[in-house]
Amino acid sequence: MMSLGAGEQIGFLGLGTMGREMAGRLVAAGHDVVIWNRSPEPVAQLVAAGASAADSPADALAAPISFSMLANDAAADEVLSAAHLAGEPGRLHVAMASLSPAAAEQLAERHAEAGVAYLAAPVLGRFTVAAAGELNIIAAGAAADLERAAPFFEILGKRVWTVGTEPRIANVVKAAVNYTIIHALQAIGESVALVEANDVDAGLFTELLSSTLFPGPVYSGYGAIIAERRYRPPGFTMALGSKDLGLAEAIAAEAGLRLPTAPVLRRVFDAALASEDLGDVDWSGIAEITRQGRFPAA
Repeated sequence: MMSLGAGEQIGFLGLGTMGREMAGRLVAAGHDVVIWNRSPEPVAQLVAAGASAADSPADALAAPISFSMLANDAAADEVLSAAHLAGEPGRLHVAMASLSPAAAEQLAERHAEAGVAYLAAPVLGRFTVAAAGELNIIAAGAAADLERAAPFFEILGKRVWTVGTEPRIANVVKAAVNYTIIHALQAIGESVALVEANDVDAGLFTELLSSTLFPGPVYSGYGAIIAERRYRPPGFTMALGSKDLGLAEAIAAEAGLRLPTAPVLRRVFDAALASEDLGDVDWSGIAEITRQGRFPAA
């Protein structure tokens, strides 16, 4: 494994809830991190911690190795443009956001044309997990590029799951994981609705679930959030959850698969996004659609 010491220059683009914590860990590790973000507030915070501000995405992408945590396909397409990628060949870019496989294919081609290697490495974990460097990283790409990124992955996460040599595969796997989480959120919401209708405390019930048959961060973490209705501030927004459901729907359509529960989950998300009180909360707030009897009639 190639060893990279402190002081390595790194670019980082996208300082949302997750990206801010991830870039912060790279800064704290002693690397020269050149950051770019649309809004100035997180840039100022990280500059105060020791990062350098880029004037444009191209400045951050000019680093020998760069990372991005961008909101969606459209943002990635705009920020990781051919114009921004132009420059010295031999660089590596690692896209760590949940993007569509189609976007990953397009970005990989664009990077290759610019002489820049490309990895897809979406992550599992909320912003608190990112802050602790405990993310699970789902990675796909050329073996040499994975080796080059490995020292930085060690700073950002606790395990790297290498799933293939084509970057798009990492995005397929991440979408499938999030599709499973969405089912868990809906299952918790429906089960909580059942027990609350019979005067059972939701907190006791979700503790029962996570302490017995369903251990792990999804049922323990989201179970408590749902039981206590702690949907603000969102760790992962309703809009992003809907986007990830859309990724699973698109992947299934491309493969000729029918996902029987997907249409129901789509109606739940659409109802939440259309409501005044749930549209801007954590994605676990979909539980309230069933819990409050707001599931739309077919």
